Amino acid sequence: MSEQPKVRTTEGVVQGRRRQGHAVFRGIPYARPPVGALRFAAPAPPHRWEGTRQAVEFGPVVPLSLPIDVSPQGTDWLTLDVGTPDPGAAGLPVLVWIPVGGYLSAVSSDPMYDPAALAGAGVVVVTVNCRVGAEGFAFLDDAPPNRGFLDQIAALEWVQRNIAAFGGDPGRVTVGGLSAGAGSVAALLTMESARGLFRRAVAHSVPGLYSTPALAREVTATFAGRLGAAPSAEALRDIDPWRLAAELTSFNAGLHAHRESWGRLTETGTALCPVVDGEVLPETPWSALTGARARGTELLVGHARDEFRYFSVVSGRYGTFTEEDADGALELLAPGPDGARAYRAAFPQAGPEELVETVYSDALFRMPSQKLAEANAAAGGTSYLFELCWSAPVLGGILGACHSLDLPLAFGTLDSPVGVQLVGEEPPPEAVALSRELQDSWVRFITTGDAGWPAHRPGGRLTRVLDAESKTLPHPERASLQIWEGHSPTPFDHSSSPGSAPSSPSAATPPPSCPSGTV
Repeated sequence: MSEQPKVRTTEGVVQGRRRQGHAVFRGIPYARPPVGALRFAAPAPPHRWEGTRQAVEFGPVVPLSLPIDVSPQGTDWLTLDVGTPDPGAAGLPVLVWIPVGGYLSAVSSDPMYDPAALAGAGVVVVTVNCRVGAEGFAFLDDAPPNRGFLDQIAALEWVQRNIAAFGGDPGRVTVGGLSAGAGSVAALLTMESARGLFRRAVAHSVPGLYSTPALAREVTATFAGRLGAAPSAEALRDIDPWRLAAELTSFNAGLHAHRESWGRLTETGTALCPVVDGEVLPETPWSALTGARARGTELLVGHARDEFRYFSVVSGRYGTFTEEDADGALELLAPGPDGARAYRAAFPQAGPEELVETVYSDALFRMPSQKLAEANAAAGGTSYLFELCWSAPVLGGILGACHSLDLPLAFGTLDSPVGVQLVGEEPPPEAVALSRELQDSWVRFITTGDAGWPAHRPGGRLTRVLDAESKTLPHPERASLQIWEGHSPTPFDHSSSPGSAPSSPSAATPPPSCPSGTV
């Protein structure tokens, strides 16, 4: 393989570079820059070019609404990166990773997503930048809804056109993501326009963040009003994208002021989330799959045991929750009219800290992930379920098996900034072994559709419990499963009596040092 490998795509020739035994191509446009007349529009096909385009630098970062230290670099946001074992190969399995966090950030250049380990195992890795925040999900009457999802579909179409030239098999594409990236994957499972663009799916920590059009319209109008603008694409086009993103950061921080009318949405830290609009996203993934309006697929899905712990620790709330906080969290987030009582009955010895953590972890990530596995199986698919139970060793183990810990393990990037933050400068041997195990499961699933343990079945609910000594067991969160029996995530809507939720800034809001691929 040449030190400067070249590949001819349908738009033109790109030249990458050789790195650690594989080839990387960065910043390849899969759609035109969404600026000017194309701002808030559906993605437009990329321009063709003559000659050779250098593809050695990451594309500009999409305007994001998380306090991550990046600066505006340009407007060619809709780009992707490819890492391939050999662009001269043929028929290699493909992973398309959606690095979306909170529907607020999408940073494909995060070292946590370095493709070296997966490429070394024979997988072509594609990492996608797409619109997020107001650019991707503000609900505007004069613009298509869920533009971030439309970008992801455009990237998957690019993969179908071009991945064979990089050694990949367009018939063996797996789409994957964590948190909002996993929510994106769940949506893609049910969208008609995404059908045939991928064969398998990986979804870690699936959130149930979807809104009704009525609530989304009100939230967008309130947000635009802060800027003195109408809630329309025509009006918002005049506002600098990075200013819009910064204003959304501030808006998200004050969501609790709207708790009486916006209810559960205010606990997510994400005001502008995907909308069940009846067009791009006809309904939630859970209802579409269980109602046989979407076909199941081969799905690897799971969550961490202590999903909420990272947010409570980094936001400074860990150890401070009161009975009032627990009452409010249970009233707002527990399912059904009797959910709060059910949690207290199921966890009779739990104090307010454990109750808050349990209901937040369940409502935001654990139960949506479990319900997606069940719904996919009901729709004729095959679901492989896991729970990460190994605790991060930093800070004396206080983080537990927290949200996003599974990503540096799966990508084999324990030495990335996020990996070091969660595992430490010198990963213990059990971290290295667990990383190898999870990565092997990924590669096996992406290649064959089999994760390496029994698939989910009703009743047994067998789950791979990832730990220092991993085992396949019935689902560990049996008490929570019983509470949520018959309850799947529903879109956020207006709430007339949300109860009183935890005070001060929401611990569910992504903290400043939150990894870019979380929530």
